[in-house]
Amino acid sequence: MINLKITVGIPAFNEEKNIASIIQKLSQVADTVIVCDDGSTDNTAKIAEKMGAIVIIHQQNLGYGGAIRSLFLKARELDSDMLVTLDSDGQHRISDVLPIADPIIKNQADLVIGSRFLTENQEDMPKYRKIGIKMITKLANTSLEESVTDSQSGFRAYGKNILSEITPSEKGMGVSNEILMKVSKTGFKIAEVPIVVSYEGDTSTQHPISHGASVTLSTLKFISIENPLKFYGIPGLVFLAIGLIFTIMTIQGFSETGQILLSTAIIGVGTIIFGTILLMTSIILYSIVNLIRENSSK
Repeated sequence: MINLKITVGIPAFNEEKNIASIIQKLSQVADTVIVCDDGSTDNTAKIAEKMGAIVIIHQQNLGYGGAIRSLFLKARELDSDMLVTLDSDGQHRISDVLPIADPIIKNQADLVIGSRFLTENQEDMPKYRKIGIKMITKLANTSLEESVTDSQSGFRAYGKNILSEITPSEKGMGVSNEILMKVSKTGFKIAEVPIVVSYEGDTSTQHPISHGASVTLSTLKFISIENPLKFYGIPGLVFLAIGLIFTIMTIQGFSETGQILLSTAIIGVGTIIFGTILLMTSIILYSIVNLIRENSSK
């Protein structure tokens, strides 16, 4: 078995209270620690540098996705064997780093997700968060080759092949699902291992409703890009069918009474037009996406 070196990447924003202890603990299990200081206004970057971490500094806050992108690029630049990402707020246990890295070390997976739902020890997870994560995960699973239990976990391990072939583009929290969809589409193997997360204190930096809406919209965007025929084409056919039904009802009504029922006619024409637009969108987007993929593979 090849001895792979573990690089740990930490996206951090104003985490001067936690960053030193996290890096100190990581030094026992990681070969390299990278901290992306995402526009912090405190001493996060200075403390991380003193603790021996490689520090990437964003002059302004780019968001979680922007930090993950920078960590990917730096790990690629360092020719890392793998990249393990975890949060900087102290929620994740450092002892889970090696179990998450293990499937990649054993060449059993390309992406490993630390899942909060493969263990029963999550009684302290807020109920609204649990419901939200499961709903977003179900949405993401509609576009994945193999279903996962926790699409929003930031505690992950990425193999070298993923680091070299996939570059995240989403700047917000939707980056987790973006990476999942790209990994699944490329045919890389995804695995999950159980983790325990601490929810003591207020570790959330975003309002749950705005956070959920942002991730949902981002996920829908990537689903529509990855599967345009399914996302736009199927609803387009449904609206066309509804439109045809209402159009036939309008024609039958006119033949029987000599009068056109305006409301039925408007619904029929409107849904046919909308369905046609959706179908055309699916075909055009499908053609554009495949053209881009063909050019990028040359």
